[in-house]
Order: sequence, then C-alpha cells, then structure tokens
Amino acid sequence: MSLVVATLGSHSALQILKGARDEGLPNVVVAEAGRDRLYRRYGFVDEVIAVPRYADFPALADDLRARGAVMVPHGSFVAYLGEDENARMRVPYYGNRGVLRWEGNRHLQRDWLVRAGIPVPAEYARPDEVDAWPVMLKTFGAAGGAGYFLAPNRGALERRVAALDGAPYTLQQYVVGVTLYIHYFQSVVHDRLEILSMDRRYETNADGLGRLPHAIQAGLDPHPSYVVVGNSPLVLRESMLEEAYQMGERVVRASRALVDARGQWGPFCLETIITPDLRFHVIEISCRIVAGTNLFVDGSPYAALWFDEPMSTGRRIARELREATAAGRLADVVDLGPLATPGGHP
Repeated sequence: MSLVVATLGSHSALQILKGARDEGLPNVVVAEAGRDRLYRRYGFVDEVIAVPRYADFPALADDLRARGAVMVPHGSFVAYLGEDENARMRVPYYGNRGVLRWEGNRHLQRDWLVRAGIPVPAEYARPDEVDAWPVMLKTFGAAGGAGYFLAPNRGALERRVAALDGAPYTLQQYVVGVTLYIHYFQSVVHDRLEILSMDRRYETNADGLGRLPHAIQAGLDPHPSYVVVGNSPLVLRESMLEEAYQMGERVVRASRALVDARGQWGPFCLETIITPDLRFHVIEISCRIVAGTNLFVDGSPYAALWFDEPMSTGRRIARELREATAAGRLADVVDLGPLATPGGHP
C-alpha cells in the first residue's frame, strides 16, 4: 500500500499538497463544499473530497486509512475540528498529537517555554496584577490573531475581561520591537533541527494604523486589531542565527520531558519580538506548519543552506515521510492516536 499525504483544505494545504507531489507522493485534500473549487484548479492535487462541513470529517476516517493516508495537520485543524477530535482522529497523524494540549493552553505553553529557558514577556494572572501598560490580552487557541486585545489601561482591560464571560485568557506584557516568526523543522530521520524560513505578519488594522499621522489617530481613537491577513519574508542578522537555533533545540529537548519521550518533531514556529538591544522575546509557539511558510513554496534563503533544490516546509514534511517509509521507520514519525490502543485496528 502506498503512502498518501492527506490534509484539510485550508491554511497551508496547497503547500502541503504541492510538497507531496514534488516528492512523488500521492495526495488528497478534504475540503468543505464551495472551498473545494480552489483545490480543483491545480494539477498537482491528486484528489479532492468535498464534505458539507469539516465536522463531517470523522466519517471519512476508515476510507482514508484504507488508502494509506497520513494526515498532515496545520493551523485550521484545531480551529475546525477541535482539540478533542484531533486527538480521537482514527487516521495516522504526522507529528505528536500530545503537543496539541500544550499549544492550545497558553498557560501550559508558557510553562514549556520557561522550562526550556526561553526568554518570554512578563505575564499576569489578573487585571489587578498588571503594573505596566499597555498589556496584551490573548484568548486561547489558534485563530490568526483574532481575540487579541491591546489594553491601554486597567478600565479598558477590565471591560474586555468581563465581555469574555469566563472564557480563558492570558495577559502578556506588550513588547515593542520587530516581530519575527522562525520556521523550524525537527527531523527524526536525520536527528537534527533545521531552520527553513522566517517571516513577519501583516495584521489588520494594527499595520494600517501605523500609516496614519498621530493627529488623525487621536481623532479616530482607534483600537488596533491583530487578525493576520498576510505575511512577508524576513532574513535575520547572521550574528543572531545561532541563538535562534539554540532556542529551537531547547524547546525540542523540553518537550521530551514535558509532553512525552518523543516530544516535538516536524515543523514548529517560535513567534518572537526582537528589541533594540537585539534580544529575542518569545510570545508564542505553534507546534505544526504555520501559514507564514506559504511564502516559500519554492524554497527560502535558509532552506537553500540545507538543500540544493527548492524546499518548502510542505515538501520537507513529505520528504521526511518518504525517507522514513524507505527506512522502515514510518512509525517513528506518525502518531497513531486511538489506533495504537487495543481494539484500535489500524
């Protein structure tokens, strides 16, 4: 039975599917009816399965498993299916499902980063603990910046917290600097960490507000929002690159102590802010492929340092799957989830 790369039609699916084709692996995408038209446009997509809603995906599990499919997760998996459904998914899954709980809970995420020795902004448990303004309120989950709120003072913060009606959140020191998102890949087959690319995000309306003169901003009394609408490439100063590698390596080591012995593998991203003293401040971790890698479908300056051919993160995933299969090590790079339990029957 041949290996088939499968994913949901959203986020970075095109890159994942193109990467599979580039590595000679068949692919299939599951998309909501209406969204499926996009994926039918491209010749590198082998098969498109349309479903009425993403919530109907579990009904496809037996069929996908019979094809030899391995699901490649991205940022829309938890958003559309939920953390519990991802954990219960009865299809082999590229990556460690155990990290989902750590990524989705901002308090656990911070504990992971702190234990890894990663520099992080100050955090506050309650509005009355905040001693420096402004402060960033973040709700839980991957939503492309939706749910972020920059509070200028205690009154505004307390009103926003009350509006959440008990929903979980975290309060984080707002760090002024340059945002940089580092795209890592932890290879199980080669036992090494690679930096494949970097980006920064364009957020609405936070980036647009910066183009307005102060006098106009004051008249509008605008409230910045941080919904991500696009990404742009970035290259880091070479003198800071080794520190970026060391941060990624510490995160991987810590995950093996906190999550399970296998820890984090495959793609992940540290979302950082660099201050004028050239120090990293890590504000989040994403434990799978991120949308910023879509800039580099044909490779990046950093991927070119590892590979003598165009290498996207999507293609890097497919190559790891192909090489693991050839070496008889596919089980080392997939998570079987409930299929690994008695009666799970892969």
